[in-house]
Amino acid sequence: MALIADILLIAGALGATLYCHVLARRLRRFNDLEKGMGGAIAVLSAQVDDMTRALQGAQTSARHSTDGLESLTGRAEDVARRLELLVAAMHDLPDEARTPAARGAPAPQAAAPVPEPAPAAEPPREAPPPEAAPMVLFRRRQIQEAAE
Repeated sequence: MALIADILLIAGALGATLYCHVLARRLRRFNDLEKGMGGAIAVLSAQVDDMTRALQGAQTSARHSTDGLESLTGRAEDVARRLELLVAAMHDLPDEARTPAARGAPAPQAAAPVPEPAPAAEPPREAPPPEAAPMVLFRRRQIQEAAE
């Protein structure tokens, strides 16, 4: 009986040895940097590092752009308020202040004769109402685009 128990014990030990050897070989193939999962994990790890750096750069760039846009928006709001005040002030000016003499144009000399304007061939067209006419705000951009 002891002999049978020893034989079974030796057979079990040999089976465990064979099983460990097969597992070791599989693990070695799995961790192989050329063909196995180890190589794939190393490549993915490098890609994750690259993407992390790219994401941090994009976040920094977005933060700078946001700061710049916030400052420009603030300036634009200030200018819009000033323009609204100027337009409101223009409505409050008397009609005499809107003449060229009040704007700083030289007044005609009393001694010099003033020529009368030539009669127009056709009556001048009426300007479209302010709602229909587009308000030109960015004339510089239009001039630059025309120059290109």
